[in-house]
Amino acid sequence: MIPNFRRNAIGAAVLSLASFASMAQAQPAPQAQPADAAPAATLPEIAVTGNPLGASELIAPTTTLSGDKLLMRSDSTLGETLNNLPGVSSSYFGPNASRPIIRGQDGDRIRILQNGGGAPDASALSYDHAVPVDALVTERLEVLRGPSALQYGGSAVGGVVNVIDNRIPTEPVNGFGGRADLGFSSGNKEKSGGVVLEGGNDRFALHVDAFNRDSKDVSVPIDLECSKPGRPWLARKICNSANEAHGGAVGGTLFFDQGYIGASASTYRSNYGTVAEDDVTIGMKSDRYAIEGEWRPGGIVSSVHVKASHTNYRHTEYEGGEAGTTFSNMSNDLRIEARHRKIGNFEGLVGFSSESNRFAADGEEAFAPHSRTRSDALFLYEELGTSWGRLSFGARTEKVRVRSLGYPDDPTVTRFAVGERTFNPHSAAIGALVNLAPQWQLTSNLAYTERAPKDYELLANGPHVATAAWEVGNPDLQKEKSTGLDVGAQWKSGANTARVNAYVTQFSNYIGLTASGRTLDEEGQVVTDPAATDTLAEYLYSGVRARFTGIEASGNLRLMGPDGFARMADASTLDLEWRGDVVRARNLDTGEPLPRIAPFRAGATLAYGNGPWSARLGFDYNAAQRHVPSVGARETEAYTLWNASISYRMKVQRANLTWYARIDNITNKLAYSPTSILTTTVYPNAPLPGRSMKVGLRVTF
Repeated sequence: MIPNFRRNAIGAAVLSLASFASMAQAQPAPQAQPADAAPAATLPEIAVTGNPLGASELIAPTTTLSGDKLLMRSDSTLGETLNNLPGVSSSYFGPNASRPIIRGQDGDRIRILQNGGGAPDASALSYDHAVPVDALVTERLEVLRGPSALQYGGSAVGGVVNVIDNRIPTEPVNGFGGRADLGFSSGNKEKSGGVVLEGGNDRFALHVDAFNRDSKDVSVPIDLECSKPGRPWLARKICNSANEAHGGAVGGTLFFDQGYIGASASTYRSNYGTVAEDDVTIGMKSDRYAIEGEWRPGGIVSSVHVKASHTNYRHTEYEGGEAGTTFSNMSNDLRIEARHRKIGNFEGLVGFSSESNRFAADGEEAFAPHSRTRSDALFLYEELGTSWGRLSFGARTEKVRVRSLGYPDDPTVTRFAVGERTFNPHSAAIGALVNLAPQWQLTSNLAYTERAPKDYELLANGPHVATAAWEVGNPDLQKEKSTGLDVGAQWKSGANTARVNAYVTQFSNYIGLTASGRTLDEEGQVVTDPAATDTLAEYLYSGVRARFTGIEASGNLRLMGPDGFARMADASTLDLEWRGDVVRARNLDTGEPLPRIAPFRAGATLAYGNGPWSARLGFDYNAAQRHVPSVGARETEAYTLWNASISYRMKVQRANLTWYARIDNITNKLAYSPTSILTTTVYPNAPLPGRSMKVGLRVTF
């Protein structure tokens, strides 16, 4: 049923595009829109992740990507789509698995949400596990940097990424509309397509979407070895980096005078190579069912918002076509927020959230046991408006239970501890926004955060290929505790903007992997013979004192055009977009740097606009990373990647067409990611992609 649904949906997108093309041939050529023409009406963007009350001026540092910005940045993975935003890098495990790293923190310190609710998978467990999200059917991405535990728990101490797809419409949709995308990339021969359709009236709305991606092995600047059948031994390709993914969703909402209620069902399927092993592929599937509703009773309670979802995630690692280890995660998520009306200058909400996960790993490389985790939390968020700005206050208390079931499918496997731990994390935060002048704002956030250890941090004991290690959990781990401070300044004058944030996060108990110095065989026994093969270094989960400090900055400088240094005769614009960040992370117990931290980075882009035309040329510079641990890490060299794009917009009857072309890594530079585990373990076989051109068409109607 799913393959037919995929073919029909993508076929519909192709037929729609074909009909638009035929209309374009039948109609006179459209006139170029003047530079001062009014843009198409759009709904205002509200960063709900950064402020649950919907304020447009945000105290927490937040970045939003939507529309053309998301289109021109979109990649096959969430991490690469967001990579090089200020403070954001990626865990790059080849082109198919990449998770966002925010301010040097990754894994279960970065919370990935779907429409503000939980959407658990297994991506935080291992670097080679992909996030089941695709930008082709995503409406908006919101990135909240810094501590946000008061809303989303300790797993958001580094930041939050909220994927918004509007599969449950929260506003009436009057009429019928949507969008369709087609694209082709030369570097991996990727063919992609997606379609989003929405329709309705004041009483109901319906949403349908579908997407498909199919890519081959990724091109790189050097010859790499490959033992995969059917491939030459040496080729300028990343071995086993092909990927196929498809999915879709249907959702709908009923609106009534005091609110709405809606539901959706979505699916994601992919089959991709893991790149660390030439003959291993992962077959993934994730099905998610969600309901959402809001009731506005009036009186002291202005609204009650409820979200609930059930996710069934499963993936199997195939070795040469034979099923190997299988990971599954079945989860339920509930979130209730009651917002009170404004009392004096105070407004805010109180909420309850509950999450439960049933995790299982079965097979020879199952390095964590079957487990059950449940988390229940109460949280509070309040804002005080003043004549000079706003103050925010928040608190959260949780109860987390982690239960290990060992390895029930095979009682002879006894390496996993069996038992239960209960934790009670508490978190609190305060923030301030000060309007110094019409062009200037200052912000500050101070937060204390506690995080309960995850099941694998407590219970792991087995071989983990992605980290090339035998990982051992610690059942006696205590809560991770941190205190974070963020101070920022923002300036805006017409088209000219500048923003800078400085931060420090101090951990009194930072849970990480530390090399024990021992070597183990495939059975987990200590090996003393230095000539032994097929061994793994032992790494232990332990708590240490750690500190993260950094600065991130970005802005826009209008060179020519309105608000610029000079005006152009045809009202064109030329902007310089600039960005940069640096983060240092240190193990305070040993004095050594923490691994996989991004070096100093800087970038700039010249952006030209003239009516329907736009063009961009820019670079991203990564300095050499010499701040690495003495064991289990490699230094990386500096590199600069150049990129360019061009787009043209036209209107054909009701449809708006955007034709675009993008070139990444123009100089075909050989580079290695300093934030990737692959750089540490299989360095010669994991460079960043080489030169690639992507051409595409987006149709909105």
